[in-house]
Amino acid sequence: MSSTQTHKGALLQALHRRQGIFVVPNPWDAGSTRLLAHLGFEALATTSAGLAFSLGKADGLSVVTREETLANARTIVGATDLPVTADLENGYGDEPEACAETIRLAAAAGLVGGSIEDATGDPADPIYPLELAVERVKAAVAAAHSLSIPFTLTARAENLIHGRPDLNDTIRRLEAFAAAGADVLYAPGLTTREEIAAVVRAVAPKPVNVVMGLSKGFFTLSELADLGVRRVSLGSSLARAAYGAFLRAAEEIHDKGSFTFAKDMVPYAVFNGIFKN
Repeated sequence: MSSTQTHKGALLQALHRRQGIFVVPNPWDAGSTRLLAHLGFEALATTSAGLAFSLGKADGLSVVTREETLANARTIVGATDLPVTADLENGYGDEPEACAETIRLAAAAGLVGGSIEDATGDPADPIYPLELAVERVKAAVAAAHSLSIPFTLTARAENLIHGRPDLNDTIRRLEAFAAAGADVLYAPGLTTREEIAAVVRAVAPKPVNVVMGLSKGFFTLSELADLGVRRVSLGSSLARAAYGAFLRAAEEIHDKGSFTFAKDMVPYAVFNGIFKN
C-alpha cells in the first residue's frame, strides 16, 4: 500500500471530521468517475446497484461476486486521484471473517473506505440477527484497524429498505455498530426530518450518511446539514438517471420511430473535451 493511498485515506477521514456536510457521489465505471471528478467532488463511493446494472444483473440478491466488486473498484480507483470508498454489500459472506477478509481485499484494491451492511441477500430472511450483525461489524473494524493505511468503515442498518419499517430497531442496530467501532453510520430509507434527526442524535458524535435520490425524502444539502448529517451519498441514483435516459431514448426509437431525445443531449464535444484532459 502506497503513500498515495495513505494520503487518500487521511483525506477521507478529514472530510468526516471537519465541520459541515459533503457529498460522496457514486460512479459505476471509469467514465462516470472522471465526470464526477471533473465537477470538483472531493471523494467518491462505488454503487453495488450501478455495478450490477452494468453487468446486466439485479442488485441485492448476492449475484454480484466479491471479485466483480473489487475489479470494478480497481477501475474506479485507477480513474481518479480522489479517495474512494466502496459499497461492499454484506461483506460477501455470512461469517464475521468474511467481512474482515473483504475489508483487507478492499484496501489491497486501492480503496480507503468501505461499508458493511446487515442485509443477508436472502429475500426470505433479509436481515441478520443483531448479535451476528454486531460481530460482523466488529470483525470489519478490527480488519480496518490492522491496515497500514487509514480506512473509514461504514456500518449500514438495512431494515427500512427490506420491508421492516422499524425505526427503533434500526437505531438500536446503529448504536450497536457505533459502539463496535464503526466510523460512519448509515440507514438507507430514512424519509422524514424526524427520522434523520433521531438517527443523528442516537449515534452522535459519529458522522451519519444519508442517501438522496430515492423516491422519497427530498431534502437540500442545507436542510440535511441543519439536521446534523455529515455525508450524503447517492446510491444508484446517478446510474439510474443515466440508464433511465438511455431507456427512454431507446423506447422512443423503438415505439415511435422518432429521435427527438437527441435535442436534449449533452454535445459530443463536451464529453470528448472532458475525457481528453
